[in-house]
Amino acid sequence: MYRFLLTPRWWGINLFVVLAIPFCVFMGMWQLGRFEDRVQSHEQAEKQPDPSTRAAKPLDELLPVDKVTSGRPAVATGTYANQFLVPGRELDDRRGFYVLNMLRTDSGKALPVVRGWLPGSATGARVPAAPEGEVTVTGDLQASENSRSDGVNARGGLPGGQVGMISAATLVNLVPYDVYDAWVTLPEAEAGGTGGAMKPVPAAAPEGSGLDLKAFQNLGYTGEWFVFAGFVLFMWFRLVRREAEALRDIELGLVPEDPAAAPEGPAAPAPEDPASPDRDVAGTPVR
Repeated sequence: MYRFLLTPRWWGINLFVVLAIPFCVFMGMWQLGRFEDRVQSHEQAEKQPDPSTRAAKPLDELLPVDKVTSGRPAVATGTYANQFLVPGRELDDRRGFYVLNMLRTDSGKALPVVRGWLPGSATGARVPAAPEGEVTVTGDLQASENSRSDGVNARGGLPGGQVGMISAATLVNLVPYDVYDAWVTLPEAEAGGTGGAMKPVPAAAPEGSGLDLKAFQNLGYTGEWFVFAGFVLFMWFRLVRREAEALRDIELGLVPEDPAAAPEGPAAPAPEDPASPDRDVAGTPVR
């Protein structure tokens, strides 16, 4: 009864099932591994001391930024140069903007420094001036932002003097010098009162180190891939059962093997001829 499984059409169906189920299981295990990695990273991060409480180190010793060095206090010396405003950033449930200055170091490269946050719109805003002369800053180290970072405006079209993303790839096109692939945020208001009106921007946790929405998305994708594998197997059994039942009905004679050979129903009676001898000229039967 199941010889139909060896027909060319069923060979194609069987091959699809044999390839689809392992693929779905593999993708489900991969997504589960991603979730477990995030859980492990989160547990390790909780066991580590707060990066901001650790001793400050020179900037070059903490680069490149990774999950270990992110949030560590970094020290850099230089002179403030170009200033940019980063609109659309929230702090304490209020919308405002960052004040970002480029700190040109002795190496010739510049370090983006977020001096603080101000409420309101960045357009036409009056910003406290940056300290003049050579300064030494100590700020919490952060990795360059990307299009997935919170608050980033990747659409462009901002007024002059504003940037939507704190990234070396973005800033290097706006200044005539090289830019570090990192930035720092000052944990306290600047001394001297020029930045006293600004609020410090707290350092963010490194991407992928916490149990955020993306981590639980990985867990959801795990379940989806396993459901797909079960669905493929269920549909294969259903198709096999339907095909076997159809062949069995044909063998029992319940369904003709060739629908064209089905017997015809009783013929309809032929219409009587009005001109028959048993009828008169009007077609009325003669008694």
